[in-house]
Amino acid sequence: MTISTVTFQTNALDAMEALQAGISSTQQQLSTGKSFQTAAGNPTGMAQVNQLDMQLSASQQYVTNGNLAGTNLNLEAQALTDATNLLQSARDLAVQANNSSLSATQRQDIATQLSQQLQQLVAIGNSTDSNGNYLFAGYASGTQPFLQNGGSVSYSGADRVSQVQISENQRISAGDTGSSVFMNLPAGNGTFTTAVGASNSGTASIAPGTVTNPSQWVPDTYTITFTNATDYKVTNGSGATVTTGTYNGTTGGTISFNGIQVALSGTPAANDTFTVAPAGHTSAFATLSGLITTLQSSTLSTAQVTTQISQSLGQIDAALNNLGTVQASVGGRINAVTASQSSAQSRQTALQTSVSKIQDTDYAAAATRLSSEEIALQAAEQSYASLSKLSLFNYVS
Repeated sequence: MTISTVTFQTNALDAMEALQAGISSTQQQLSTGKSFQTAAGNPTGMAQVNQLDMQLSASQQYVTNGNLAGTNLNLEAQALTDATNLLQSARDLAVQANNSSLSATQRQDIATQLSQQLQQLVAIGNSTDSNGNYLFAGYASGTQPFLQNGGSVSYSGADRVSQVQISENQRISAGDTGSSVFMNLPAGNGTFTTAVGASNSGTASIAPGTVTNPSQWVPDTYTITFTNATDYKVTNGSGATVTTGTYNGTTGGTISFNGIQVALSGTPAANDTFTVAPAGHTSAFATLSGLITTLQSSTLSTAQVTTQISQSLGQIDAALNNLGTVQASVGGRINAVTASQSSAQSRQTALQTSVSKIQDTDYAAAATRLSSEEIALQAAEQSYASLSKLSLFNYVS
């Protein structure tokens, strides 16, 4: 078979170009540490790497989400601790104020301290993160959630919070709304409230009361009326008599009806009344504000002051209990973020290892291959140079 000079040259150059391309590819693998850069280099491997990279990117985003949520939750936890300490201090002041021997000036001094604490509680409710976003505003993180007007505090935030995905199958609340933390708290004992009649002339006060049998409780406004210092009757909102009884003003005692009981202390006068009504809702702010109003009043009787302070103490306890519940929830979410972060880090290490096994260069094998390719190219070049000098006239004498 006859091979033309042109064909010989073309074949030789193609072979050398192929060897040069191989050397270039091997050098790139050694310099980048990657055995292939595109799907053309390894279609199956690139598909696997792309899939692993997507999982790695998602995991990294979950970590970022968790970091943001964790930061906000830690800030919220501190704010809740501050609010708890403040309300506990307010409770101590209320106990101090619940002393009939205090003068009006002394009660006013306590009211002044409580007024300062009310402002501090509002400030805690308006806590922000490092970006100026309000912690307790829910979705409306750019809106100041609590506005104070005198003794009244209103909530302007949202009633829902952002959900953050911290793992493939787990989402958590990144915060809590101010309405769930400070507002919408049950008034009284949570079931009913008690009050002393405004025109009472006796010295008897009434405690917040308890529920003894929830199934017998019928929500209604009940009035306890004393016909004299010992005899009383209980009527419902329609005026119908529910029960009657005798009260011992010396030793005190309880009045029970419809699955509840209330304790009175002191001596009632004829026609004195006490009210038992279904509990509505109040707020931590309204509780402090009401307590302040009670202590500042110059018209309330001792029995009314005692009763209202007792109500305030019960409502402060309810606020503290609610803060404790929210704190426990926040702590649980912080722990969930921590666990998710740890799991994500382990998963990212595994994913990166898998990518490395598929795509990373085997330096020993690549170096050996490069040496072989360079030798082959040198041999090809030398062979081509030698053969290209040959001519038929070299053999003609």
